[in-house]
Amino acid sequence: MSELVTGEAVALELRPARLPSRALAVLLDLTVAMVVYVVLTIALVASTASLDDAAQIAVSIATFALVLVGGPIAVETLSHGRSLGKMACGLRVVRDDGGPIRFRHALVRGGIGVVEILMTFGVVACVASLVSARGRRLGDVFAGTLVVRERVPVARTGFQPPPPVWLAGRFSELDLSGVPDGLWLAVRQYLTRMQQLDPQVGWAMAERLASDLSAHTGTAVPQGVPSAAYLAAVVQERQAREARRAFANGSAVGGPAAGGQPVSAMRPTGAPGSYGPPAGFPPVGAPTHEGPAHEAAQTGSQDVPSADRPTSGAGGTTESTGFAPPA
Repeated sequence: MSELVTGEAVALELRPARLPSRALAVLLDLTVAMVVYVVLTIALVASTASLDDAAQIAVSIATFALVLVGGPIAVETLSHGRSLGKMACGLRVVRDDGGPIRFRHALVRGGIGVVEILMTFGVVACVASLVSARGRRLGDVFAGTLVVRERVPVARTGFQPPPPVWLAGRFSELDLSGVPDGLWLAVRQYLTRMQQLDPQVGWAMAERLASDLSAHTGTAVPQGVPSAAYLAAVVQERQAREARRAFANGSAVGGPAAGGQPVSAMRPTGAPGSYGPPAGFPPVGAPTHEGPAHEAAQTGSQDVPSADRPTSGAGGTTESTGFAPPA
């Protein structure tokens, strides 16, 4: 990937096109141009047979310049950097800052391309592209352009494991308004990649994320709850609140806090990335021995949320917490 900085100081990660794909695109463009040139030449020879030799030579030179030089310039200008060959190979010409090219960029590229592609049979362009770190030929260097790939492989997103059913509704009273967006992003990235991490690394990362999350919510992680299960349950609670806020109707959400069926099902114990209830942890709905206040909170968590319950975790502060999302 190549990092480009726009005029607004925004970094763009683009994939520069390499020599094989660029050579194939140029070959396709030249093939089409040569076919058009031959057809026009035959038509002009037949129509200018009555002219003298000098006039015929002038017409031939004008046809060459129009088709093999002016044609690519016009096509790249009108299509904003996409010729027929580049469209077939999934390439596009852009400025150094990632913006679309204009006539002056296409003119410089086309003018220098006559020398480094047509007159030298592409040798100069190939050497310059191999030497350049971003695969740029001389026309790109002088024009301030770059050829990038438009069709890139789609990254496969990992599966985000649902929380176990014994944690359903457990965190419905948490205040999620103080959790920054960067921490939510880091938690989601961890949950989607937890099965690919080394067990020790994954455990340490889950502990750190759970500690940061509990610090922003003001409530400690319940004793006996695995950190990964805690993170998954809190993320699902946030998603349920956002859904209730979006639909403005508690019945539209199928989560346990809205009176519907549980969104997730507990994975089999021992499966990769699974987390079953710890020994001695009471299931949802079971009576606890933590006092009347805790029993009242547990009873209220199974009903429709009260009016003073937080409804969204996305409106909190975005100040930095010193947390770096996992790579």
